[in-house]
Amino acid sequence: MSGQLTPMMRQYTDTKEKYKDCILFYRLGDFYEMFFDDAVTVSRELQLTLTGKACGLEERAPMCGVPHHAADHYIKRLIEKGYKVAVCEQLEDPSKTKGLVKRDVVRIVTPGTVTDSSMLAAGSNNYLASVYLKKGEAGLAYCDVSTGELTVSAFPEDDGHSLLDELVRLDISEAVINEQDTPGFCNELRDLTDAYINELPDSYFTLDHAERIICRHFHVRSVTGLGIEEGSSVERALGALFSYLLETQKMGSSQITSVRIDHRQDRCVLDKTAIQNLELLETLFDKKQEGSLVGILDCTRTAMGSRLLKKWIREPLSDAGEINNRLEAVESLSDEILVRNNLREGLKHIYDLERLSGRIAQGGANARDLIALRNSIRLLPEIKDELADSRSSLLKAESDAIDTLEAICDEISAAIVEEPPISLKEGGLIREGYSEKLDRLKADAKESLDWIAGLEAREREHTGIKKLKLGYNKVFGYYLDIPKSFKGEVPAEYIRKQTLVNSERYVTNELKQMETIVLNAEANINCMEYSLFSEIREKFKESVPQMQKTATAVAVIDVIACLAQTADENAYVRPEVDNGEIIEIKGGRHPVIERKMEEDPFVSNDVFMDKSTSSLLLITGPNMAGKSTYMRQTALIVLMAQMGSFVPADSARIGTVDRIFTRIGASDNIARGQSTFYVEMSELANILNSATPRSLIILDEIGRGTSTYDGLSIAWAAVNYLSSRERRVRTMFATHYHELTELGERFENIHNLNVAVSEADGEVVFLHKIEEGSASRSYGIHVAKIAGVPEEVLADAERRLRGLEQKNQDRDPDLYQELSLPREESRIHEQLPADKLQKKKMLSKPEEETEQISFLQFSNHPVVEMIRSLDLMNLTPSGAIAVLEQMKELVKDLE
Repeated sequence: MSGQLTPMMRQYTDTKEKYKDCILFYRLGDFYEMFFDDAVTVSRELQLTLTGKACGLEERAPMCGVPHHAADHYIKRLIEKGYKVAVCEQLEDPSKTKGLVKRDVVRIVTPGTVTDSSMLAAGSNNYLASVYLKKGEAGLAYCDVSTGELTVSAFPEDDGHSLLDELVRLDISEAVINEQDTPGFCNELRDLTDAYINELPDSYFTLDHAERIICRHFHVRSVTGLGIEEGSSVERALGALFSYLLETQKMGSSQITSVRIDHRQDRCVLDKTAIQNLELLETLFDKKQEGSLVGILDCTRTAMGSRLLKKWIREPLSDAGEINNRLEAVESLSDEILVRNNLREGLKHIYDLERLSGRIAQGGANARDLIALRNSIRLLPEIKDELADSRSSLLKAESDAIDTLEAICDEISAAIVEEPPISLKEGGLIREGYSEKLDRLKADAKESLDWIAGLEAREREHTGIKKLKLGYNKVFGYYLDIPKSFKGEVPAEYIRKQTLVNSERYVTNELKQMETIVLNAEANINCMEYSLFSEIREKFKESVPQMQKTATAVAVIDVIACLAQTADENAYVRPEVDNGEIIEIKGGRHPVIERKMEEDPFVSNDVFMDKSTSSLLLITGPNMAGKSTYMRQTALIVLMAQMGSFVPADSARIGTVDRIFTRIGASDNIARGQSTFYVEMSELANILNSATPRSLIILDEIGRGTSTYDGLSIAWAAVNYLSSRERRVRTMFATHYHELTELGERFENIHNLNVAVSEADGEVVFLHKIEEGSASRSYGIHVAKIAGVPEEVLADAERRLRGLEQKNQDRDPDLYQELSLPREESRIHEQLPADKLQKKKMLSKPEEETEQISFLQFSNHPVVEMIRSLDLMNLTPSGAIAVLEQMKELVKDLE
């Protein structure tokens, strides 16, 4: 078929063959055209008119196009829909070329390689990730091409879960992954993210290739000089990343000037579930920033500050020393209000230095970018001066890291006009006085233009024809227009150019000479201005590392000032942070919910957790009373403290945690055949297998997704596991299984709490106050009532509830007089002595005796023995389901 195509269409199809996975934007004059399948796809996705073009075949080729000056808008829309776009440009001037114009692809735009500011969210990073996964280990390299940020991390002996959590945490836009042994991983990544995924051959990930391309990029002899282990999965991932960037960007990635090694043990690790459940970056249901933690905290003044704040939220620190350095800086600007106000006033006029330096490094900056850079640089000395005497070592260090870049500022001021055009090739860029040669060229052109401008008056006087006019159009150039009624008065030296209905158009030899001078001068001026601008931009590439270092320092200062401002506006306090085990919060508040409450004040609550007396807080109470809010606000206060922020509380003492786990709410994954309960158990399994003694765990309603006995068994076993003497992980465990509160009455490190409820004359009021002891009722029917369930259903439910309560009491009337606990040798906990047991019982007095089934009454039942014998560390999800089926058979006699 290709042999029948026209030469131009053969060129198109040959180019398309090299970029089969891309939509090809093929430059024809002032348009980018698409043909065949690409045209059909683009017309459908962008609602463009589909036309046709003769191509040498019997049928016309489907075709659609977009104007070249508006191409970025259309490319952005295609990228957002998950397509890759190859931009094919004309490499020759059509006016100076005979035959077919040479064309080739100059860049490939993908979701992870976008650099144009119009395609990017200013306050968010756009990450491209490279993953090498093989034989239980993984290497990760990820970068933001627009800023030059590059990070690598190793995942030794990882089954993919930690790596998946990391990719979700980063909210990557695109990933390149070795295609062997990874189909399951890629499918999971597609389920969890909207990232564009490229499965590449192993040839991209070879060690020899990786070594060469990494060393060439960073000008080093060995990757060990960068802190990367030779032969590692990290080296393979980074090599593939650079190969992919070279393939798509065509001219390398000079904006990437350094690599950061991410040692995850240096930060508090958050998995994808914690990020979502705590609504750190967006709300859980409508996916908006408003209503999330970042929506409350972010009052940064720069785009790079906003991106860094999100990073601090996603990556809280784990070392108390580093945390306190940040807190000291926030306290400094919180106290020094004038300094903070001056800083924030200056910062709001600073443009995105990170992305500006990235565009300069890639040769994509225009004249307006340089003016924005100049205007930003002018403010840097003021920021340094404000922090010169800061008592914060962190602020002082960041101030010292700012390079004021005076030479660049002076160069731009001298070279570039104040309000340059967007286009770089149509002149109007360079100031008068910057180049003598350019000024002479402009002077000569001006003289010629002045001569032409005065020609009309001179020729009217010379010929005596008062209606003679000087005109110009793009086709004929300059001309003298004379009405036909004056035809007999036209001088002999006039040369007729064009005849119209009512007039004749003439030129003279002198006019043609001046026209040639003017037109040539304009082309030469535009060419010289572009050349001068390119030289200036190229010169600035040498300073890109200093620009990036300065941008990072400005971003840190912006975030610190933002946190100080937020603390002032919301009455946050500085937390005491150490590497101990105690978490003690007085008057803690939920940072988001308290801002949403306009009429009623937020009810604050206290928290105390340690390893010996309160490692596990067992929280009971009705739905909607505030259990989940209480737990979430505790996790958020810990996270805010460890990111270096003041916290919403009267006071707080935080013993640092290494990981925050959450299991809240119910969801399923129907597409992968996973029920709500299976998802719940999977999340629980991940927590139990991954938590360390330094972790913080938030568990809400474990076991509610299955039958009562199954769920109660699992909840009891989980509490037992997490609070055992050898682990004692700091855990907040909310439950409606009141039977579990008996554990809190018996064992010292399990502490019972409940949410206060006021009940009078049949009306129930949730007080949202956390108290000592356990709740007596769940008030589920009351919640159903206020939710609008019909009265008939509510009445029926009340009758059914009373019947069930009576049935359970008849089954064992002495149920709550005598507690049968597991045999002492099978319980790792230390049982409380009699005096302490009595004290705990007094703290846990219910308003009335609970009438639900006590799990602990069946201490000698085969189900209990089965639970004791379970090896949770090695229990698979399918094995757990099998065990539960056995338990159901064993408890049939109790129904």
